[in-house]
Amino acid sequence: MDTDELTSGHLQELRRGTVVLACLVRLRRPDYGYALLEALNGLGITVDANTLYPLLRRLEKQGLLTSEWNTDEARPRKFYRTSATGEHLAAVLTDDWHQIDRALTRLTEGDAS
Repeated sequence: MDTDELTSGHLQELRRGTVVLACLVRLRRPDYGYALLEALNGLGITVDANTLYPLLRRLEKQGLLTSEWNTDEARPRKFYRTSATGEHLAAVLTDDWHQIDRALTRLTEGDAS
C-alpha cells in the first residue's frame, strides 16, 4: 500500500462521522438531497452522492431525519429535515466534537499533560 492510498483511507475514516453531524446540522432547514450535497461540498465537507443518499435513508430509518415529498414542481423532490431526536444527537455529537478538538489542539501545541 503506497502512502497516498494509506493517507486517503485514513482521511476517509476521519471524515465519515463528520458527514452525519454535518447532515444533522445542515438539515435543521428542510432541503433535498442534491442541494444538501452541493452545500456540504461547497463548505469543504466532501461527500459523494453514492454515500449521501444511503446515509439520508439510514438516518431517516433511525428517526434522526423526517422527510416529505414536494410535488409542487415538475420533478417531485424528497425534502429532509432533522427530527427532535436528530437535534438531540447533533447537540451531543457537537459537544463531543468540541472536546476532541480542544484535546487535539492541546496535543499538537504541546500543552498536553
